[in-house]
Parts: sequence; C-alpha cells; structure tokens
Amino acid sequence: MNETGEAAPTRADCVADSAGGLTFQISDWVPPRPGSYDDWSGALVLIRRGAADHDDGEVRLPLGPTGDGRLRAALPSTVALPEGRWDVHVAYGESEPRRLAPGLNDLRSLVDRRPGPSTSPLSVRIPYTTKHGNLSLRSWRRAPHAEAGEIRLEDGAMAVHGQLHRVRHPAQWLAGAVLEARCRRDTARVRTVPVTADGAEFFCTLPFAELAGDWDGGTELWDLRLRPADAAEPTARLARILDDIPDKKEIFTYPSTEVIAPHGRARVRPYYTRDNDLAVRVERSE
Repeated sequence: MNETGEAAPTRADCVADSAGGLTFQISDWVPPRPGSYDDWSGALVLIRRGAADHDDGEVRLPLGPTGDGRLRAALPSTVALPEGRWDVHVAYGESEPRRLAPGLNDLRSLVDRRPGPSTSPLSVRIPYTTKHGNLSLRSWRRAPHAEAGEIRLEDGAMAVHGQLHRVRHPAQWLAGAVLEARCRRDTARVRTVPVTADGAEFFCTLPFAELAGDWDGGTELWDLRLRPADAAEPTARLARILDDIPDKKEIFTYPSTEVIAPHGRARVRPYYTRDNDLAVRVERSE
C-alpha cells in the first residue's frame, strides 16, 4: 500500500533485443486467487490506443512463472504489431486487465541499432512512461524504411544523410530516386530534389525556397519521403526510429531559416512529428 492506502501499482521491467523484440518481467504481481502457480492463466495484454474494438487492436501474450519467482512474457519481433501506441496491461483468467507501471528498462540494444539485411517489415517497439505514470509501447512497422541521420542547415537548405532499410537491393532502389516533399494541406503540391547514394546510404539537399515559392502566408506542413525511379516500388517515409527515444519532437529540435517569399518573410524549420517522421514547417516570420 502507498501513503493514501491504495495498492501500489504492479511494475514490469522491459528488456529489448536488437531484432526488435521485447521481454517483460513482473516481480511484484500477486494473482487474485492465492495458491500455486501451477494453474497460472495470466497474460500480458497490449491494447492499441483508439483501436481496442478492432480485430488488430489487442494482443495477448502468455505470462508464465520463471524459476526465480517472477512472471515473464515475450513479444518477439516476428509478432506483427501494427503501428501506434499500445497500453500494457496484466490479466489473470477472465479478470479485467489492469494497467502496468514501468519498472526498469534495458534498452541498450536499441541505441544505434543496425538492422540486418531483410525485406520483411522493420519492427520497432520502444517502451515509455505515459504522463499518468503507466507503461506503454510505441510501435512502428515499416518496409521500406528511410532512417534519417545527420541533418545540416546551411545556405538556406536542409542536407540530410540517412540509411535505407528493408529493400532487396538498396543501391538499385536508390538509383534515380528523389526526395519528395508533399504539402499536407494540399497534396497536389509536390517538390522533388535528386538523391545521391553510396550503397544503402543516401544524401539529399532540399532548398527551403522550393517550399516557400508559392507559400500563401499561412502555416504549411510538408511531409518527406524517398521515391524510387521504379514506380512499381513503394516509397519510404523519412523518419528516425532506430534508437531508444520514443518521442523525438521535443528532443531533436532545429532552428528556423528565414526565406523571402512572395507573401513576405517566411520561417522554415525541419521537425519530427509525433510519429517521429521528418517534416518541414513553413510559417510567417514574426
């Protein structure tokens, strides 16, 4: 019990592996029915936020006792977890699932993660603590994936260096590819710049004047993706997900560049969205 007389929340430790899997371990859980764990029927329940009633909105993982008295559940990278935010619960038998609190997270394998060659979707799951102190997961599942690396702002442009993942022949895929910027408010407005490549590495430079040329004075958001020369191949959204930081928006911040546009002075700034996708904001300069 805590100081208010309420039961202390059950906590789960998380260990990540380099393939994208997670192992959950609970050491302080007491089942509603006391007695032996021989008839244990517990489960770790993941519920996708906003999609609990969908067919793919819930995943139940068997939760079994270990030799050291803890309970363990595994979420392998091979289990398809749709993109989104998943709240983590524990359930026993037919009882209502209860939210779990975060324990200790071992996410060392996610730092500077370098996925191996494969064409299967890239699975990324990062546990985090919600503002209410609960345990949740941020999940991505992408193929292909363009991981944004170093971003440099100079001479009124944004230079991006990144790595392409989850395509059979990255060099062929990148040959003739372009960086596509598409206005979120008016998707018919598209700007492209060429991409250069070295194997699976790509380099591109986006002049901000390209985005501000027909700016109308309001706030505009531009989404970025790589588009291959072969129209039959899927595009790859630029994002930064191969590390242990679930929300980049407030952590990776970039200064604005002032651009003279037909409707006045505009401020142009790259940023990461709530989904850790790379985008560019164009707005009036104060």
